[in-house]
Formats: sequence, structure tokens, C-alpha cells
Amino acid sequence: MTSDISEVRPQGLLLTFFGGHLLGRGVWVSTGSVLEVLARVGIAEHAARSTLSRMAEHGLLRRHRRGRKVYLGLTPRSREILDDGEVRIWRIGVANDHWDGTWTLLGFTVPESQRRQRHLLRSRLLWAGFGGLQGGLWIAPSPMDVNGLLDGIEAAEHVKVFQARAVAPTDVDELVDSAWDVEGLAKTYHRFIDRWAPDPPEAETSDALARQLLLTAEWLQILRRDPRLPVRHLPADWPAERAQRLFRRLHAELEPAARAIAFETLETIPEEDEGEH
Repeated sequence: MTSDISEVRPQGLLLTFFGGHLLGRGVWVSTGSVLEVLARVGIAEHAARSTLSRMAEHGLLRRHRRGRKVYLGLTPRSREILDDGEVRIWRIGVANDHWDGTWTLLGFTVPESQRRQRHLLRSRLLWAGFGGLQGGLWIAPSPMDVNGLLDGIEAAEHVKVFQARAVAPTDVDELVDSAWDVEGLAKTYHRFIDRWAPDPPEAETSDALARQLLLTAEWLQILRRDPRLPVRHLPADWPAERAQRLFRRLHAELEPAARAIAFETLETIPEEDEGEH
């Protein structure tokens, strides 16, 4: 088994690390600890520091100083992202096998003068699992509350949202194939299985924390691309559930050793002890 670190960005690995070891603990972690963890997965110090700076600038991390050390903590925005990741990984799962046939339709026509807003809206829609059907019409395979999705988007005034069911002569299988890259998504799951299923050489299992971070970051990256299309409209040999079983088994096997390494590596202080910003 070999993991291609280029497939998971440093920010994805950092968020995976924070989600697994900081979320809900009420602590700050020293920058030095974070750099050591990232070094375990092959991220050079300069790249790690650059990523931390960008995350702080984008409101994903808070910093404060205690003595000569700088500590990092979560923000409301990063907690929201991490909570979403926890839900996707452990609660929702990959199988949409109880779909009642309801689609969410979202249409918009954004003026050229708001091109950046249009791009932001499209990015949010892709993030939420919408597929582009035609023109400015997007669909998602379940009832969805889009209020949070549209929060902060000036072009939201141009958006119209409906819930509907497909009727003849619409072929839902063709609709799914036209709105989403089903074949590409299947290949992504197969690549995950091919990369993680073989028994890895002993050298690659020596650092359980690094392996678990890579495993979880890659899995979450896949889940964020997966719109959870209705099982009845997917190929019979759809690989998502097989990949999910593999992920959960490996994660559980790595957990005790990964947790022990993190305990030894991380230097933390309570959140309420914020020191000097």
C-alpha cells in the first residue's frame, strides 16, 4: 500500500488532525506539536507553517501566545466544518437506500457583474452534493435546507428553490448520469480500495498516527465529492459501501496506537487559559 500525499492537501490533513484530536476537548495545541504531526505525514515545515497562516487568515484557526510558545485553537467556522466531517463519516454513511424520490431543484441566473458570486454559489452547490442539470438548474437527490448554503452570498436573491418528483418521460438513470460524473466517482472509490486494501509493508505501519491521518483525510475528501445518489439509480456493483467497510475497519485497527502517539506528541493547554493574544 502506498499513499499519494499529493492527493490530500496539507489543509485537509490539518483539519483531519484537529477533528480527531482537538474537537470537543476544549484545548489549544502548541504549534510545535502540530508541525511534528505534519512532519510524520511528509509535510515540510515551511509548507506546514504557510498552511497554518492561511487557515488563520481565513478564520479557521485562532492563535495566542503563552510565554515563548504559540498555541492554536479552533474557531466557530472550523468547528462547523469539523462537525460536518464527523457527520459525513460516522452518521450519514455512503448508502442512500431509503430515498423517497424527492429532488431539490435550485435555479439561478446571476448577472455577469456578479461573476465572483456566481462562482462562489457554484462551489457551495458542489460542496453540498448538487449536480448541474442544465444552464442554471441544479439538483440534489434529497430534500435540502439551502438557507445555510446561501448564507453570505449576495447573489442569493437570484436563487429559486423547489422540491419535486421526476415523472415520465424523464428517465432518472439518464438524469443522474448527466448531472454527475458517476463513472468518475466509482473510479475514486476503487482507487481508495486499491490503495488501502493490500497488506502494507511493515515500514508503512510503523506510524499509526500518520497512517490514520492519511486514511481519514483521503476518505473525507471522497465523501465530500459524493452526492449520495440513490442506490436504485447506481450500478449494481457500486463500490462505495465496500470502501466504507474498509475505511472503518482500518480506522478502528489504527485507533489505539494512533491515540497513544498523539497523547505523547501533543502539548496542549486548556482553552480558557488563553494567555496573551
